[in-house]
Amino acid sequence: MSNDSIDKALQTQLANIEKSTGKKLNEWIAIVNKSGFAKHGELVSFLKEKHGFTHGNANTVVHFAKKSHAGAAENDTDWIAEQYNGKQNLKPWYDKIISEVNKFGKDIELSPKKAYVSLRRKKQFALIQPSTKERLDVGLNIKGIAASGIAEEGAKWNAMCTHRIRIEDEKSINKELINWIKQAYEQAG
Repeated sequence: MSNDSIDKALQTQLANIEKSTGKKLNEWIAIVNKSGFAKHGELVSFLKEKHGFTHGNANTVVHFAKKSHAGAAENDTDWIAEQYNGKQNLKPWYDKIISEVNKFGKDIELSPKKAYVSLRRKKQFALIQPSTKERLDVGLNIKGIAASGIAEEGAKWNAMCTHRIRIEDEKSINKELINWIKQAYEQAG
């Protein structure tokens, strides 16, 4: 695991876990993997109940054990493939959006999660999620700009987003969509 792929706050959290428990992350990963539990929630409960972890620390260790943390680059392709399993018709739309977004600058980080891909600069500015077999949703973080046109209020859909844009056909991947994403990108810099 490269420290380049782990942000400073996470490095501090991992150092604090090691300091407070006397065990290194790799030792905790081995304990988690030998616990007999498979589900994320069971593993978090195991660390909290048997080893006195706080919820946040237990959650972090389990993400590392399951290689589902943001720095687990080897899993990125798998997460994206999983998202589009049964929704392969949407994958070219995702690829087209990412191709356009990558033109904004070289400082964009794609961070695949289980259900969506987070687009980050200094902070998350957008996410792309295949919500149904026929629709991609683009969530945006844009402060101080009212939703209008193709953008609707996003907070009810996802608390991390101020705006949401529904992509229901390839024609929806147009200049207006890219301009909305670019506004979010610019605010995140």
